[in-house]
Amino acid sequence: MYPDVYSASPDHHDAMPHRRAGTSGLKLPEVSLGLWHNFGDDRPFDGMRAIVRRAFDRGVTHFDLANNYGPPPGSAEENFGRLLAKDLATYRDEITVTSKAGWWMQEGPHGFGGSRKYLVASCDASLKRMGLDYVDVFYHHRPDPDTPLEETMAALDFIVRSGRALYAGISSYSPATTRRAQAIARELGTPLLLHQPSYSMFNRWIEQPGSGGADAGADTGSGNDTDTRGASPSLLETAADEGMGVIAFSALAQGLLTDRYLGGIPEHSRLGDGKMDRSFLGDETLAAIRALNGIAEDRGQTLAQMAISWVLRRPEVTSALIGASSVAQLDANLDAAGAAPFSDEELTAIDEWAVDRGINQWAGATESVKD
Repeated sequence: MYPDVYSASPDHHDAMPHRRAGTSGLKLPEVSLGLWHNFGDDRPFDGMRAIVRRAFDRGVTHFDLANNYGPPPGSAEENFGRLLAKDLATYRDEITVTSKAGWWMQEGPHGFGGSRKYLVASCDASLKRMGLDYVDVFYHHRPDPDTPLEETMAALDFIVRSGRALYAGISSYSPATTRRAQAIARELGTPLLLHQPSYSMFNRWIEQPGSGGADAGADTGSGNDTDTRGASPSLLETAADEGMGVIAFSALAQGLLTDRYLGGIPEHSRLGDGKMDRSFLGDETLAAIRALNGIAEDRGQTLAQMAISWVLRRPEVTSALIGASSVAQLDANLDAAGAAPFSDEELTAIDEWAVDRGINQWAGATESVKD
């Protein structure tokens, strides 16, 4: 039997619009594929392979992972490493692979946080699991109140200087901590390239002055921490000021901003399987989902497509990070890239329903470091 040899679609280079990552020369697709769910050992390998192949055929050149993605932790990186070796090795120079460490990975004193010990060892383990010499971007996955920021940034600087990664990034940092981190990183000579926050129509914290966290109104001493109204800048404004691109994750609000919940909670959904807090889908949120779905239909989009397009409306956002459990779901969501811009009337209608609904599971991490 002949081996199943993959050859990318001839037009994959032009299949997806790309955006510049902050002020860097790196360009990323408007929609990127995250391997948080659906790439662990609880899923069939052939299904993962079909999703990744189709994504690349459609111009997705950015694949996002973390050390603890699975289940079990580490298995998503192992499975992606198999996919790289089987199908994408010849395209490595076209592909941006990102990984992270910071959340819980393993038992013991160095399986969580932002220490140099944890980050460097974790990066080495991730490279081994994926069979790579380097990742394109390595992130600190969350702020750590028990580790000096200088130590964490020095670890990222070392990871880049040692050739383990080409760029460094952070995730779920507040605006003030982001500004402090970038100042340290820039002084070390390895400026932070990307910030990866949660962002959706139901989780708009990165738009808010001070981004609604513990640092609202804080004086970081930079001399450029307030806008003309005297308010602390939002995370979107801070990232732009600091030359960083924004990679928005959970644009679909963990599946709430899809047609899956229009009729309530179905079986074998994240809410139905107990993988998400059922309080996230109260009566008001359900009414908002149905209203937003109507607006999406008027635009000729699905609710999920509109949710992705809405995140991408902001020029500070380099890419929207999505997951996919099937090729069909992937295709539908990738159609959000390059969609028609929103009219003022559409944005006004969306704003009536697109309000924070208490679903930001990462707020505690963001607020754990007091500025």
